[in-house]
Amino acid sequence: MKYIYELKMKVRDYECDLQGIVNNANYQHYIEHTRHEFLLSAGISFAKLHTEGIDPVVARLTMAFKTPLKSGDEFVSKLYLKKEGIKYVFYQDIFRLPDMKIAIKSTVETVCLINGRLSDSELFNNLFAPYFNE
Repeated sequence: MKYIYELKMKVRDYECDLQGIVNNANYQHYIEHTRHEFLLSAGISFAKLHTEGIDPVVARLTMAFKTPLKSGDEFVSKLYLKKEGIKYVFYQDIFRLPDMKIAIKSTVETVCLINGRLSDSELFNNLFAPYFNE
């Protein structure tokens, strides 16, 4: 696996549950933020896409929790992607810093609605083409 994008973040106190570890729902926020930042780095704005009638949406999400993060931990969220039919599948992993211990492994299957209809996206096909063969 060759990661194509990474984003460093830090756990905030309010993201932790009574056990003092990051609540599982917050990992979804981390990986979603990473995908949005990846798109922004490629010059794509979610808001602009929507005004153009293009809405990428999550169809399926799986997360495997490996090592819990705690308040104040710094981590790096990494991703790579593949194309499967009309789906864009993001493989996203989070590693605790500085030891790079895996915190979660996730797979996010996304599809595009174009003018409200499930469709293949020429824009994303062209934008992501360099990454599909890696």
